[in-house]
Amino acid sequence: MTAALPMEWVTMTEADRTAFLERVRPGLRPEDYRLIEGITYALPQILALLEQEPMTIGKLRHLVFGPKTEKTSQVCPRPAPPAPGPEPPKSRRKGHGRTKARDYTGAQWVRVPHPQLKAGAECPECSQGAVRTQPSPAIALRIVGAPPISATGYVMERLRCDTCGKVFTAPTPPEAGQEKYDASVGATVALLRYGSGMPHYRLARLQKSLGVPLPESTQWETMQPLSQQAQPILEELITQAAQSPLIHHDDTTMRILDLRRPGSATAAQMDPQRKGTFTSNLLAYVEDHPVALYFTGWQHAGENLTAVLRRRAVELDPPIQMCDALSRNLSPEFKTLLGHCLSHGRREFVSLAQDFPEPSRHVLESLAEVYRVDAQAKALALSPEQRLAHHQTYSQPVMTNLHTWMQAQMDNKLVEPNSGLGQALGYMIRHWQPLTLFLRQTGAPLDNNVCERALKMAILHRKNSLSYKTLNGARTGDLFMSLIHTCRLNGVNPFDYLLALARHPQQVKLIPKAWLPWNYPRSPSGRPPA
Repeated sequence: MTAALPMEWVTMTEADRTAFLERVRPGLRPEDYRLIEGITYALPQILALLEQEPMTIGKLRHLVFGPKTEKTSQVCPRPAPPAPGPEPPKSRRKGHGRTKARDYTGAQWVRVPHPQLKAGAECPECSQGAVRTQPSPAIALRIVGAPPISATGYVMERLRCDTCGKVFTAPTPPEAGQEKYDASVGATVALLRYGSGMPHYRLARLQKSLGVPLPESTQWETMQPLSQQAQPILEELITQAAQSPLIHHDDTTMRILDLRRPGSATAAQMDPQRKGTFTSNLLAYVEDHPVALYFTGWQHAGENLTAVLRRRAVELDPPIQMCDALSRNLSPEFKTLLGHCLSHGRREFVSLAQDFPEPSRHVLESLAEVYRVDAQAKALALSPEQRLAHHQTYSQPVMTNLHTWMQAQMDNKLVEPNSGLGQALGYMIRHWQPLTLFLRQTGAPLDNNVCERALKMAILHRKNSLSYKTLNGARTGDLFMSLIHTCRLNGVNPFDYLLALARHPQQVKLIPKAWLPWNYPRSPSGRPPA
């Protein structure tokens, strides 16, 4: 067998990377350049992670592709007992049936009266009774496709007198409007760009192929007025979210190209000691309405939380702060009731299941029981006080036994402290009080999963666009992501909402609290009022 040649370990600074990209850019197509740019950005990060700890093929696969599942039954399966007979038929998975007609809230519904009969008329079948309107009408649904942005051209006839030369032009119809681009264009572009992760260049290419060109610069120009009109709404959401009794928060890395260019005006504002930029998500509650807020810049999640809490009323009790155990998530300026994400502690044992199956199974099954109790409380629609008592009755013994078992593993030296299992157990023991806040505090959640799901919007943007170009662009993205995801969390159509803001800028500016996603004026049809 031929011996494998040693791999040359290539290192590249940011300056080397920029120079390399400038050299290869002239000879590449735009799509090939974007691919190489992404590779040169991701590869140094992967190499840095490989240097931090011993890496196995399994860990590398988990790092690059993520886990396929974290369910205890799949991660630590128990030996299946022999089946006594034929397997019972599998039950149908939840959520895989037909979509209900009432779920089509964005459809235009047309009332169709009966062509011959009216309510109260004589029955034509028996000629004895009267027909009555039924509470459940028959429904036919027709779904059609359309380009994201469409256009209508109006050709006005022009007539010229052959004697005096006077030209007579047909008047422009009212439906042509005063502006070339309707307000709905900006709302659509914002929803595609920041709600679905479609970069400007990709939408421009799609629109050109459909015969309605919409260049990247034009897309930005149509969104800018809407972002300025919606700014009072974002400020109102931040102020109201600051009063929330519970705040989730977390962050993820996000690049802003302008901050990496030497000599740029925005780079001069950044602390020279700071090297990274991040997108933070804060998820709070205004009464029963969830609010998602995004902040992109060089501030960590804890610093963004501090900026929000500066708007909190001083007479309110400290809020519950749900996050992971990173020190940069803390807010030294304000007192909070700190709770740590139980899923973060659990996830360590998921990655260790192959190497330490029995200890990992014990931890995962114990935490599965706690989540089962929490799901039961949700199914029973318990109040926060009743939920706390429910957890204290059923989850407290489970967590106490788990903590005793973990401590015994470490005290009796049954586990090497520097091993993967020892580090996972040490994490749980060190942060046991914040991890079990749900056993002592009313309304404390088990984990930070809702915030991690919200961060997927920023991750989707990073995956498709790789970065923001400027700090102003990042703040525009934060605004639209905040509005769009808040709409989704409250079951509100984000397109209808953005269109309502675009068509009523003066009312929004005057009373922004009356135009929040859950209380803005709507027409009876469900569309924004004209």
